[in-house]
Amino acid sequence: MSDCLACKLSDGRLPLPGGLIHGHAGWRVEHCIGPLGLGTLIVKPERHVTAVADLSDGEAAALGALLKRASAVASALVEAEQVYNCLWSHSGGVPGHIHYVVQPVTVSQIERFGCYGPDLQTAMFLAGDELDPEQVEAISGRARLLFARLD
Repeated sequence: MSDCLACKLSDGRLPLPGGLIHGHAGWRVEHCIGPLGLGTLIVKPERHVTAVADLSDGEAAALGALLKRASAVASALVEAEQVYNCLWSHSGGVPGHIHYVVQPVTVSQIERFGCYGPDLQTAMFLAGDELDPEQVEAISGRARLLFARLD
């Protein structure tokens, strides 16, 4: 899709801080570009897919194990109290490129925002804290090493 943000990041039409971290069986792992904190990973299909029901059998079969590995990596990147796995699939109020947000949540984030779960994610978006691209590059490099150890 020519106007899909996820596709533009994947194919290089937009800069992707941290670059591709890991790829496996039709899936990509990248660092989140939004304000959900350092170490938050995105797991998304390589191809443009707007519904889980539209995944190929191979993509679907690979998803669970990849989310498990991505959660382990995210947890190791920061001192996570919990790692959230959330499917996001809307863009501008219409179905968009599906992607799983794998977010390591820290005690300090919960204390800062005074909430957790979806409320924490909403609060983080409202705060709009931008990530330092150099820190994203560094943590993405660490994530690559961790994925390599798990393969």
